[in-house]
Amino acid sequence: MSKRSSQTAAALHRNAVAEWAVTILLLLFGTTALAQPFVIPTGSMEDNLLIGDHLIVDKLAYAPSGSLSKYLLPYQEPKHGDVIVFRYPGDLTQTYVKRLIGMPGDRLKMVNGVVFRNGKPLNEPYIFQKLPYDAERDNFPSGLRMVRQELALRLQREMLEQNVVNGEVVVPPGHYFAMGDNRDNSEDSRYWGFVPRENIVGKPVLVYWSYKATTEELLGNSADSMISHFVDVGEHFFTRTRWNRTFMLVRGFPDAKLPDHALPPNTGVANP
Repeated sequence: MSKRSSQTAAALHRNAVAEWAVTILLLLFGTTALAQPFVIPTGSMEDNLLIGDHLIVDKLAYAPSGSLSKYLLPYQEPKHGDVIVFRYPGDLTQTYVKRLIGMPGDRLKMVNGVVFRNGKPLNEPYIFQKLPYDAERDNFPSGLRMVRQELALRLQREMLEQNVVNGEVVVPPGHYFAMGDNRDNSEDSRYWGFVPRENIVGKPVLVYWSYKATTEELLGNSADSMISHFVDVGEHFFTRTRWNRTFMLVRGFPDAKLPDHALPPNTGVANP
């Protein structure tokens, strides 16, 4: 093994150790300033994150590091390919999870379902395209359909009016562009604009439980719907729990791992 290969292997080993160390710390401390639980209520990140995946979110991943803590925990800035959890700009009471596609200064467009960043197509192995081509959905910023929610529509219009240069959206300073892996069914930055840096809560690190449920069951706010969901879990816990996803680590996909060739469409499965 060459010296460079040995260094790469050692770096990967250190990263794996760091990931598990952070995960164990988060599980030990529970819901604190370090971590919080989060459940995936929609299919925008399928088939990588599924409806009913219960996650542990590392809230310190992107936090400013202290003089001592920077040596103990792997702080970092958000980067391309990270899966991030953030407060939805259209309604700060809602929390979303998407993949970070654009950083400040990036130029982005989407042509026939392919994302171009700074003039180069992204060959993204993590995305799923489950529906036939749609010009309004698969081209950006041209051909983009408008949204109905008032604040989201305003944010979308501001992005299209103020941040489009030569047919590309330019991500402004202090903001990020996030998209779902299920590109055909994701209300993401294409529809409501950029994610401010201060909105980013953290990143998911672990699926601690995955239960096959519907969006309606997970988002129900009434007492009846909550009771109904608890009863359902009690009756079907063993049969609807996706045991193969228990304690599954959630990892980003850095630019260095993106293939340099186009990939065939990945349609995933109908009901994962």
